[in-house]
Amino acid sequence: MIYRFLFPLKPDSTGASLFLLALRIFFGVLLMSHGIQKWSNFQEMSATFPDPLGVGSPLSLGLAIFGEMVCSMGFIIGLLYRLAMLPMIFTMGMAFFVIHGNDPFSVKELALVYLVVFILMYISGPGKFSVDYVLGKELRRRKKE
Repeated sequence: MIYRFLFPLKPDSTGASLFLLALRIFFGVLLMSHGIQKWSNFQEMSATFPDPLGVGSPLSLGLAIFGEMVCSMGFIIGLLYRLAMLPMIFTMGMAFFVIHGNDPFSVKELALVYLVVFILMYISGPGKFSVDYVLGKELRRRKKE
């Protein structure tokens, strides 16, 4: 029994999928809280929000809110998982490398943590407990018919 714990054979096991689900919920809700904070303070923040893309502060703030709120919802439930993660990864990359690029590490550390977690989660996929898994299974079943 202990050998299964020490030497798992299937990375797509139920245990691994439950772990991925827990990570999706935990980090998705955390990132969503940042988006909710930005959304609730949109008026105040829109005039001073950093504009690294040159599209204007209000639009940059809107894009950050989209990445942090809407995409987090897709990330949590595993719907269009990898597509939803691209804006999340981009937002954290911009926060770490551009917005806080010259700040002390302690200021930009949280963005790096999110960035690394999201890149690793992008690579690993959503696991079995996701909408994408259910949809993919159904599409493969229909293709065989």
